[in-house]
Amino acid sequence: MAQMTLDQLRVFLAVAEHLHFTRAADTLYITQPAVSAAIQNLETEYGVKLFHRLGRHIEITEAGELLKLEALKILDQVALTERALKELNNLQRGELKIGSSLTIGNYWLPEKISHFQRNYPQISINCTLANSEEICLGTEAGKFDLGLIEGEVKSSFNDILHQEEIGSDRLLVIVGRQHPWFKQEKIKLTELKNTDWIMRESGSGTQQRLEEALIKWGINPKILKTTLILNTGEMIKAILEDTQCAAGISELMVKKEIELGTLKAVKIIDDRGLSITEQKKKNLELDMIRPFLKIKHSERFQTRISQVFEKILS
Repeated sequence: MAQMTLDQLRVFLAVAEHLHFTRAADTLYITQPAVSAAIQNLETEYGVKLFHRLGRHIEITEAGELLKLEALKILDQVALTERALKELNNLQRGELKIGSSLTIGNYWLPEKISHFQRNYPQISINCTLANSEEICLGTEAGKFDLGLIEGEVKSSFNDILHQEEIGSDRLLVIVGRQHPWFKQEKIKLTELKNTDWIMRESGSGTQQRLEEALIKWGINPKILKTTLILNTGEMIKAILEDTQCAAGISELMVKKEIELGTLKAVKIIDDRGLSITEQKKKNLELDMIRPFLKIKHSERFQTRISQVFEKILS
């Protein structure tokens, strides 16, 4: 009995993708008869039909769908094995795939990547920036070797993604020069609902942490007057400078603007249930600390490259 080969699986997947023998042949740079022969050999060997031939068209069969699912797994494992073998060459070549949330990727991660590349210049780094939820999904699917996020990992990922805290950051309530709060050193917690807000999109680690802090302080985020929802902190910073809105932004992201005086971080005082005299006596300033998390798949193979980069992050 002949054994199924990797080349046959690659031919089959190309046909399954294009549902056309000639287009599959063009993709693989082989002849159309070679593609037809590979499919016919598989069907003959295992006594199944992988495709329905309907005139000039073909459709994948139930057996074909099964083989497609398993072939993708097999070739994915082969690719991982090839990567592992290449790394035996003392980290002289290879690729590291990182998924990072926007704040970490723009303000915290570049120094770590520079450190790594000074020591391993032959390793290429492919870094994708997205919100925390997208990074969790990508790490689960194997798109990233490592994920770096600011938000909490959802409980649905707990059995799949291993997480570790590698740093932290503060969220600040930020306003521009046109906002009445710009001239104030402190504002009361109860005043947060008296201004317009610019928020990050759902799935953002920044938004998640802001909402968690508000709820902890007894404020329902839904009662705040949200005028804009944006998917980057850079856009929020630019708009804050010309409006009377407030926003929750990473301290790392606004450090330069605060030094220049174009934006200001407003301190928040917890005035709940306290008299003015009690407020003056106590240090009631509220803070929003958020951890930076490193996540990785708990079962997928971790390359030597990934392991070395993890040490730099830690």
